[in-house]
Amino acid sequence: HVQLVESGGGSVQAGGSLKLSCTYSGYTSFIDCMGWFRQVQGKEREGVGEIDSDGTTRYAESVQGRFTISKDNTKNTLYLQMNNLKPEDTGMYFCAARGVASEVDANWRRVAWYDYWGQGTQVTVS
Repeated sequence: HVQLVESGGGSVQAGGSLKLSCTYSGYTSFIDCMGWFRQVQGKEREGVGEIDSDGTTRYAESVQGRFTISKDNTKNTLYLQMNNLKPEDTGMYFCAARGVASEVDANWRRVAWYDYWGQGTQVTVS
């Protein structure tokens, strides 16, 4: 099993920045891809971005150029740097991990594609 714990959420004014972290533990060698998702109450969880084991990143169009995903394997931590935040970025942010991955371009936005999820951290932009 893999355990994921998000942190770093909070409240920020529009135009501000936040950096989320997701620490992973357990069977970490299992992880091939990791993603960030967000969800607003009453709506479906949506993919924000993803990072492969080789460092390749993918982003939703709505965050491209504002958000950056990175990973530090020495610290077993995934990051989401969020700049120029907008009110529509408000939501619960989740990290997710996937084992052996294929067809990542086609699948990274799919909630069901991931094997493990964290509990989420709230981001509020006003």
